[in-house]
Amino acid sequence: MPKIVRFYEFGSAEVLRLEDEPLREPDTGEVRLKVEAIGLNRAEIGFRAGRYLELPETFPSTLGYEASGVIDAIGAGVTGFHVGDRVSTIPAFSMKQYGVYGESAIVPAVAAAAYPDSLSANEGTAIWMSYITAYGPLVEYGQVKAGDFVLITAASSSVGYSAIQIAKAAGAVAIATTRSTAKK
Repeated sequence: MPKIVRFYEFGSAEVLRLEDEPLREPDTGEVRLKVEAIGLNRAEIGFRAGRYLELPETFPSTLGYEASGVIDAIGAGVTGFHVGDRVSTIPAFSMKQYGVYGESAIVPAVAAAAYPDSLSANEGTAIWMSYITAYGPLVEYGQVKAGDFVLITAASSSVGYSAIQIAKAAGAVAIATTRSTAKK
């Protein structure tokens, strides 16, 4: 049986439990991953602590947005993926319904994206959350374009680094600040 991380009450990392779970089959529109790497982020910490945009409605609860792995089962109606495809998850689902902290994870197929073979599983896991977080404010809302000047605070963070790359790709001039000289 694959291992999965769950919690039965809100709290710090001490409330997390590693447990066995029977291998489930994906439903319509879902894929199952053999998880190779997971990412940790503030959203999951807030979810576990009871301080997030959404909260579990029942316990035990799973958690986790960021993972990469190999598709090992495909639900009905899913197109564009095959068993054996390497994918990472995009945070386009509710942690109340899906969680990726485990050896196996089921996610909506729309929340899976192939990543280049040149990236490791760890890198494939890490790319989506920070880039999506930076993309919305810069491109969708800010409509950054060539010649714009973009001030990026916390530029040494994952989101800041992603924002720099997005701004530069749009032809903008990125001005980066950080509170620490240790992360030049």
